[in-house]
Amino acid sequence: MIALLHRREGATIDQMMKATGWQAHSVRGAMSGALKKKLGLTVTSTKVDGVRIYRITAKSAV
Repeated sequence: MIALLHRREGATIDQMMKATGWQAHSVRGAMSGALKKKLGLTVTSTKVDGVRIYRITAKSAV
């Protein structure tokens, strides 16, 4: 997931679901819990042509 989110084009929930084999709620939970809270990563989302794209934009100082 981290590699997908670091890409310039980011990743959709569907792309992360396919890569991990998880359901959508599990992907969202991992972004919120593991990536944002535990690792301190900043995950942003934008909507492009009606599709939500997620990206890691920066890492907070720990």
